[in-house]
Amino acid sequence: MATQMFEGRGHAAIYQKYRFSPGEELQGAILGYLREKGTNPTELAVDVGCGSGQGTLFLAERFGKVVGTDISQAQIQEAKAAPSPPNVSYLVCPAEELPFEDASVDLLASFTAAHWFDIEKFMSEVSRVVRPGGCVAISTYTVDMSLHYGTCSEKLTQIFRETWGQLLKYSHNRVKHVLEDYKEIFEALPFPDKKRITDIYDKIPMTVAGVVGYLESASPYQVFLKNDPEAAKTLLPEMEKRLLEVMGVPSPETPLEFWVRHVCILGHKEA
Repeated sequence: MATQMFEGRGHAAIYQKYRFSPGEELQGAILGYLREKGTNPTELAVDVGCGSGQGTLFLAERFGKVVGTDISQAQIQEAKAAPSPPNVSYLVCPAEELPFEDASVDLLASFTAAHWFDIEKFMSEVSRVVRPGGCVAISTYTVDMSLHYGTCSEKLTQIFRETWGQLLKYSHNRVKHVLEDYKEIFEALPFPDKKRITDIYDKIPMTVAGVVGYLESASPYQVFLKNDPEAAKTLLPEMEKRLLEVMGVPSPETPLEFWVRHVCILGHKEA
């Protein structure tokens, strides 16, 4: 069974506000692979587990039609409420039961979601819906993130990772796929022509408030909030206070850089 962790309206709204789109380096790796494999036509791309649509919009610039799918009604409502071009649509469905015809999808993508799927059933659907000559791009960012601001980047990263470490105790066991750089998911992809890149780094512009919001949107924080609301409600404000003190600034809207490492699985279905 797939795992549902982002169902509540409140959580979906936080997700929409604070989750970031694929960065330039990840975009470049995916688009470079599509060029290398000569993926043409570029009529239909599907973003599975799209959440509130951060990756879906990136695909919209390059495909005639893009469909974002997610099992969460709340996430799809957030995606539909956000501005999007006319070639983008969203629908609620499980990753393991995609409502697309056999061999009809030019690119099937999934951004930071595949670890929640029933991998075997999802890969069966990948094999069914991707057309001969089509491609797959399945990525996630990892937990070894860092914060960068002036000369205090190391201290900021230490504070962030201390807080993140407290939250990881509340992780679902599916997060093991992320911690293992999607190795099992890569092995399950049923196309012989495939590769896994584990060293894509993106520098995401963010604010201190954005970093706090990102952690609030993470599934371990939501579990922590349910299990120990009082402790959870003090954890992130305390982290924000420490970050601002180290930076020597008063405003949580102060910009910094959020560095993330991506793992990306790329596959090509033989024509």
